Amino acid sequence: MLVTRRAFTQALSLTGLAALAGLPPRRLISEAMAASADEVTRPQALPDMALGATDAKVTIVEYAAPTCPHCAAFNRDVFPRIKSEFIGTGKVRYVFREFPLNIKDLACAMLARRIAGEDSARYFAVVDIMFRQQDQLLEKTSDTLRLIGRQAGLSRQAVEDCLKDQTLQEKISACQKFAEDVLKVEGTPTFFINGDKIVGETSFGEFEQRIKTLLKS
Repeated sequence: MLVTRRAFTQALSLTGLAALAGLPPRRLISEAMAASADEVTRPQALPDMALGATDAKVTIVEYAAPTCPHCAAFNRDVFPRIKSEFIGTGKVRYVFREFPLNIKDLACAMLARRIAGEDSARYFAVVDIMFRQQDQLLEKTSDTLRLIGRQAGLSRQAVEDCLKDQTLQEKISACQKFAEDVLKVEGTPTFFINGDKIVGETSFGEFEQRIKTLLKS
């Protein structure tokens, strides 16, 4: 299944975090032209957070959101196998890109970027924590983000300052606008395997089949 940002925005109460962070929800951008494989991997306003060899024959790009239950299920059930069997063996380069469905996802993305800096492995670790604490993020967003920040060595003030970082917010929004306008991403999770688009939660078996076919080509 695919979770769209509009559906999540309607389902969640965002008032508390918006007051904390001072961040307005973004409107949905209309779709534009179809994308090529080169456009999928084009550098954006923020550096890509990626694992795996830069010269890997297969590149997977995932657009996801921490509050999306299908993204969390993929992170729990499928991604670890992709990581061990294909990323760790140098066959796949895996790129994670933020696609906020709501203000809570935007805050998570900002905090993950702040904690990780340019360290992709640290970024993936923080995102994994957020997926594993999805229920807490939905129910007690501000408290959970402060806890994650504290565990990463950030003070409460540092977390709140991060959530008010207008420049970072604008860069995340610019990346998402590109995904919506050019790549025609509508919701999460959305994957691109060497430019081939897959929408919705996908089994390891399907990933394995597609990856092995590309490795043989």
